This record gives sequence, structure tokens and C-alpha cells, in this order.
Amino acid sequence: KKNLKQHLVKIKKLAIKTALQIYRPIRQFFYNIIHPEYSPVRDVYALMFLVDTINFIIIIFGYGAFGKYSAAADITESLSEDQVPQPFLVMLLLQFGMMIADRAIYLKRTMYGKCVFQVVLVFGIHFWMFFILPGVTDRRFNKNHVAQLWYLVKCIYFGLSAYQIKCGYPKHVLGNFLTKSYNCINLFLFQGFRMVPFLIELRAIMDWVWTDTTLSLSNWICVEDLYANIFIMKCLRESEKRYPQPAGQKKKMIVKYGMGTCLIFILICILWFPLLLMSLVKAVAGVVNQPLDISVKITISGYEPLFTMSGLVEQLPISVSYPFCSSLPKAAMQFIVNYSPEDIVTAKIKSNASLLWHISPASREIMTEELSKSTAVYVHVSQGPLPMTGVALMYETRMRKLLLIYLCICETVHSHKPKDIEKMAFFRNVTIKLHQLPSNSSSSKATEWWIIQEQSPTCLNNVCSKNMELIVFNDKVSPPSLGFLEGYGVIGLYMSVVLVIGKFIREFFCGISRSIMFEELPNVDRILKLCRDIFLVRETGELELEEQLFAKLIFLYRSPETMIKWTKESN
Repeated sequence: KKNLKQHLVKIKKLAIKTALQIYRPIRQFFYNIIHPEYSPVRDVYALMFLVDTINFIIIIFGYGAFGKYSAAADITESLSEDQVPQPFLVMLLLQFGMMIADRAIYLKRTMYGKCVFQVVLVFGIHFWMFFILPGVTDRRFNKNHVAQLWYLVKCIYFGLSAYQIKCGYPKHVLGNFLTKSYNCINLFLFQGFRMVPFLIELRAIMDWVWTDTTLSLSNWICVEDLYANIFIMKCLRESEKRYPQPAGQKKKMIVKYGMGTCLIFILICILWFPLLLMSLVKAVAGVVNQPLDISVKITISGYEPLFTMSGLVEQLPISVSYPFCSSLPKAAMQFIVNYSPEDIVTAKIKSNASLLWHISPASREIMTEELSKSTAVYVHVSQGPLPMTGVALMYETRMRKLLLIYLCICETVHSHKPKDIEKMAFFRNVTIKLHQLPSNSSSSKATEWWIIQEQSPTCLNNVCSKNMELIVFNDKVSPPSLGFLEGYGVIGLYMSVVLVIGKFIREFFCGISRSIMFEELPNVDRILKLCRDIFLVRETGELELEEQLFAKLIFLYRSPETMIKWTKESN
């Protein structure tokens, strides 16, 4: 027992010694990183943010590679059906959360937090990529090309993050990295940055939360907006210095016709976009929408349906010659010219109804009396096609002893029945008979159903055909990729696209006069320096001076005379 205790003590001491030998170098390594004697300060946060944005895009377009049954995964189809897959949402939120955490660490400039964040990301992502992901997707990592691309981009982020840890964070962060120089490239990039929805708002609020300041949120946003406008004016003034125009010289033709023609073309396209879309999409890229089945129901208003039957659809063999087309009425040609041969099909409806006719004796007597006395009977003929797009339309028509043979099947809610359909249609007589079987001894009710037969011109001796034949004209439908635009209709597109864009353009053209005082400034260097001074004193912790400089900036914009003195062009 004594020997066993001695061995246990030795093993314990050896384990503690080994653990200390591993722990102390690691601890010293991180201590030297967090508390370096000297560090060449670098700021690579913008590159890290760009790399994270690329990974964000890879997740959106390559979601199928990160889930099971990836061959059937289609995020665009899921979103079009208003269904957001949970794995896709979790991955986006995690990636977005990592970007937010990285921004918070950057603003606080805490090396300890950055080291912990880096270590957790390295171990977590490698464990997920090489152990969890292959089990989820049933594919090895070396066969998942999208995951390899995501991992490669993430390794670039790890390299930039490690370089940032080695060099250390800068003590002072003054403004956006795009505002470091004043040229056209920075101006265009900065304007694009400001156009991203909610990006500048989210950035401003995060900066206010994780930065020590005396300003309220509204005052902070005010300073950010003023600084952005002053930067834009500074870029414009520098551009005017690089490309000066002599006084009294008219604008060059290449500038007027180049820029003016492009703007005119863009405005015309926006103005006529809905009409062009609705007229050209179906004509150029329309998809044939033949029905698979068709059903016909004939009902006398107020009573049970007389006739209900479905029929098959066949392709109509058409061979139209020019003399035949020229003999048709113009109204008919205006209607037929919109259809190609594959858009026209025939539907043959059997004469015998598919359902028995059940009616009470009282209703039967009333209907018989109405038919014998009334001069006009409303017969509702409803047809319900089963098109490839799954959309059916039903309408009514007034008729007596005649069945309209040419029916227009419209596949969308925005289509309508032509007003002059009677002029374009051919009418054929139909016979409607009530067929009755004699009642047997076990049942007092007679078995009845309706038979409808048409008299076509090809019938000999007025012998009726066994089937009713309907010729169906099918409008083309838009491609699936543009179906969401067609759902708005012409009026909807004008209201949601043209008028909204026109409102922004009108504000630009009509709001220039109200902004002359704040945008037509010859020299903005002093105002720009004042904004940078506010950033500098904030970073150095002189919060009282920050408040005083902000009050000075507000007074400058409230005093036109002081603004004129500050922005005079230096001689």
C-alpha cells in the first residue's frame, strides 16, 4: 500500500508538471500577444469584413452543400413558396452574428477578446467542417466543393485576423476607411456603401453602443450624416480641381450627349417598363399553357345543374392558308393573330352527363312552368380547365337553345373575355334531352340524366354528333422566373415601381434649391477638420471637448454668415 501511494503521488506530480509545461508556454504566448513591447499597428478590419461578406454570399447561393439531400435543396424555390429552411436560417444568423461580434471587438479594441474569439472560431469551424458536416450531408469534405470554397475563404479570414492580432489594433479609428482619400473611386464606393439597406444605420448604432461618448444617439447620427455629406462635397471639389473648366466655355458635346442620352434612355425605360414587360415577355419568352383536362357544367339559373361532364384535350391540326385568313372578319383576325397553332386545342365532351339529375317534384314543376312562359332563360355555362399552371377561370354567358362553341380560356387573373366575342364566334344548334329509365318495383324514383348533342355542319340529315367539340384558345404564360412580376399587373407595376422610382427622381430634381446652402460650399476643409477633431477627442477620451466641438458644429450649420466665412475659397 505504501508503494502504491508513493506511485500515485509520483504520477500526480508528473501530471501536474506536464500540464504546467504545456500551460505556461501557451499562457506566455498569449500574454506576449496581448501585452507586446512593440507592435506595428495595422488596421485590416475592412478586409476581414469583405471576406466575411463573401462567405455570407457563398452560404446564400450554395446552401444545398451544407444540408442533407443537397441534390433536392433549392433555396430559391423554398423562398418563392414562402418557406425558409431552418438550417439555412441558422447558418445565416451564425455568420451574421460572427460579423457583429467581430465589429464589437474591433470597436472596443480588446486583444483578449479577439484572441478568445479567434481560438473559438478556429476549433469550432474545423470541428464542424471535418466532423459534423460530413455526417449531416453524407458526403466527405473532399467531395463537397462549395464547402471547400467556404473553408478556403474562411482561412483567408483567419490569416487576416491573426495578422491583426500580431500587429494590434490602432488606438484611434477616425471615420470610415473609404473616406481616407478624396477621389472618384472612393466616392463611388462610399455611395454604394450608403445605398445598402440598413447598413449605415446598423453601423451607426453599433458604433454608438460600443464607443464611449457624451452624444445621444440622434446627435451621433447627425454627426455621421454631416461628415458623410462633407466627404462627398470634398470629393466633388477635388474632382473640379483635377478637371477644371474655363469660365464661359460651353459643355462639351461628348459630355452632353453621352450623359444626357443615357439618362433619357433610362427614364424612358422606367416609364414604359410595365407595358414593355407585359407585351414582350409572353410574345418572346411565353410558355405554352395547354390544359390537361376540361369540364363543362350547364345550369339553369336557380336550379340544380343539368349537365356535368369532363373531356380530354387534343392538339388541333391547323393548316391555315392566306385566302382563308383574308376571308375572316377583321375582328376575328385581331383575336386569332395573338395565338400560335400550339396554343389552340380541341376538347371533346361526351353527350351523356356524368351525374344523374336529382330534383324535387316541386322544383321540377316550377322550372317547367318558367321555361314554358318566360321569353328569356339564363343558362350558365361554366368551363373549368385544368391547365399546366393550375389556374382556372369561369365566366357566364347568356344563351337560349344555342351553345357557344368558341370559348376563350384565360389563365391569369388579369386576362378578360373579349367584348366582341359573339362576333368572333361560331354558333351551333344543340339539342337538350332528358333521358329517363323506367322505375323498377324496388324504387319509386326514376333514373334521369340529360343528354346534350350538337348539330355540326358536317352532320348529314341534321343527325347530331355524339360528342360536343370545344375549341380552346390558351394564352401563353410568363416563364416561372418572371411570374412574380406578372402577378402585379400593369397597374400594379406602375404603382409599385414607376411611381416609387419617379418619386425619388422628382425629389432630386425639385429639392436642389433647398440644399444649395449646405451643398454648394466652395471649400469644406475647415468643416471636415472639425468633424475629424470630434472623432479624435472622442478616441482620446476628452468627452467634454467632444461635446463643445459638437455644439460648435451645430452652431455653424445654424448660422449662414458663419458658414460663408468658414467655406470661403482661400486666395
